Amino acid sequence: MHDMSRREEAVYLTKSTGILPAMKLKQPTDMLPYAQAMYDGGARVIEITMTTPGVLENFRAISAAFGDKLYLAAGTCLDAASALDAIKAGARILVSPAVVPEVIDIANRYRVACYSGAFTATEVFTVMRAGADMVKIFPAALGGPSYMTNLKMVYPEVNLIPSGGISLETAGEFIRAGACAVSGMRNFFDAEQVAQHGVGWITTQTQRYLQLVANAKKANISLP
Repeated sequence: MHDMSRREEAVYLTKSTGILPAMKLKQPTDMLPYAQAMYDGGARVIEITMTTPGVLENFRAISAAFGDKLYLAAGTCLDAASALDAIKAGARILVSPAVVPEVIDIANRYRVACYSGAFTATEVFTVMRAGADMVKIFPAALGGPSYMTNLKMVYPEVNLIPSGGISLETAGEFIRAGACAVSGMRNFFDAEQVAQHGVGWITTQTQRYLQLVANAKKANISLP
């Protein structure tokens, strides 16, 4: 895999695991144990939102601990300045919830991956043309699994990551309908569950989603 660029490797790891676990916290917290728990569950790419206090310190710490073993995604990137800060702190993927051209530009300039938010067919086309590597369909629950099929029919080459409203019940359906990975916050990280059951809860959840996605990919359903 060493002939791949880091950008290609980010996409490869996201597609091969089929999961992009995301975290957002309200207070500054050492997130290394959470990252470790996700890694133990099989995740190779994890997202921490830029709205989390102390996010850059966490990127630096996790990056130092894992190196190339775990790729970090900066979630909720809404402008060029925060995108650049994230890259300098060790993020290798920029994720936005919406179409933000300046974030895609920074990703292209610094050769990091960009998973751009989009929802409509027009937005998906816009970010594909601008150079996004994968397209985060948000909020995914609004369109449901069949919406992935609609988008793949017109853009067969698009890499779709639905996020927002994915559950253990629907994750497999989204994959079978054409998504190549699923993402979400509470799916993989729930502060209340962690407080109650410890970080092992994160590992178990990550494993559950990983398995559901793997099983759904084996179904190999051809889209219309």
